[in-house]
Amino acid sequence: MPQLMSREPATGNLLWEGAEADVDAEVARSRAAWPKWAAASLTDRIEVIRRFANVARDAEDELADLIARETGKPVWEARTEVGAIVGKVDISIKAYADRTSQRRVEGSGDRNALRHKPHGVLAVLGPYNFPAHLPNGHIVPALIAGNTVLFKPSEKTPAVGEKLVELYHRAGIPHGVVRVVQGGPDVGKALSGHDDIDGLLFTGSAHTGIALNRQFATRPDKILALEMGGNNPIVVWDAGDVHSAAVLVVQSAFLTAGQRCTAARRLIVKNGQAEQLIGEVKRIADRLLIDHPHADPAPFMGPVIDNQTADGLTESFLALMSHGGRPIKHMRRPQEDLPFVTPGIIDVTEMKERPDIELFGPLLQMIRIDDFDAAMAEANNTRFGLSAALVGGDNKLFDRFWANSRAGIVNWNGTTNGATSHAPFGGIGLSGNHRPSAYYAADYCAFPVVSAENDKPNARIGIGIKAEEYHPEEAEPQAEN
Repeated sequence: MPQLMSREPATGNLLWEGAEADVDAEVARSRAAWPKWAAASLTDRIEVIRRFANVARDAEDELADLIARETGKPVWEARTEVGAIVGKVDISIKAYADRTSQRRVEGSGDRNALRHKPHGVLAVLGPYNFPAHLPNGHIVPALIAGNTVLFKPSEKTPAVGEKLVELYHRAGIPHGVVRVVQGGPDVGKALSGHDDIDGLLFTGSAHTGIALNRQFATRPDKILALEMGGNNPIVVWDAGDVHSAAVLVVQSAFLTAGQRCTAARRLIVKNGQAEQLIGEVKRIADRLLIDHPHADPAPFMGPVIDNQTADGLTESFLALMSHGGRPIKHMRRPQEDLPFVTPGIIDVTEMKERPDIELFGPLLQMIRIDDFDAAMAEANNTRFGLSAALVGGDNKLFDRFWANSRAGIVNWNGTTNGATSHAPFGGIGLSGNHRPSAYYAADYCAFPVVSAENDKPNARIGIGIKAEEYHPEEAEPQAEN
């Protein structure tokens, strides 16, 4: 079997190594475990998943340290990820009861019921930026609904993926019910294309999501939920407190080293306020601490995931400059052998053709606009549609912004990456396929089944049959099979 290796971005040290999985064998194990798990009562499934929340809480230090070392994000931020993992359990239980519960419905039978069934065996492909929280957001709702899960972590964060599944098993979730499937892109393709899975839940890049959408185009029998990235705008308009507006811009663009699907990629600002705002954004960005995850004092951000990503970001910054962008804060590589990058800010107002791509890192493009209608048009000038934020203005202006924004998350006087787990999380366009996750993950983890139920056979003669000519007692008995 081919070997995988994971290295700490901040140090380059080897963190984990292991073999790629046998996809056929893993799918067979998951399929064999499904009938018993699906037949278990909802109460029993919820009980064991609640135990997982306790196990994850007890393992906070261990898990946060591993997340920090494998992703490069600061330990304080890794701890918030563990907290989100724990919190996801209660939220998912509530969401299942709210969105997929059994209920009576109006109809012609004695009883008319709406219930939900699990799909069966679901594959989950996870990203590297939140290697535990985001896949957990698919896995927990899927398990509650009665599915078994095959989880393939990103090949860049296999250690966290393995640890997460270990915690599920430690809590008592059967080994066949949730499996880790380690491997690179070829393993991901083999798993997503396997005939014996019933669906795929994906969080990752638009490039991969589009490929998966094509792969599933001829398989309407399989559920596909895509949560992809964004080219997200943050619009600053008539903001009275420039410093606070600048803080929100910095948090939106540079938190997690810009490696959030909801991170602000484009700053759209009113022309008369642009100089003052961007000066304050640069001043704050210049003071951000960038260091290894366990540094003291704690850094605001660590490195990006690997040198290939860092190289791509610095090359993208130079490409924007060469096509008319005016640098405000240069993106730099403090250590050529490690993937630390400083935040980059560039004015692309004069660029004739701005690239509509997700530059996944701490790179912010600024665009100066004269009027709000043009600002809205610029905010929507993207094939993506995940997150958008307005900073400044009044209720009337936000109403216009909300009504006209093409995004699944629309915030006012907050960051682009502020979203509650008690609400749906997802976008439109290249950001998703209208199957939002978070609270609405329950929707794609089970399908509705309606039943008209009668205690006795309820046969009625239909229109077009002469009742006086129909004598069912004279009908010849049918031969038994």
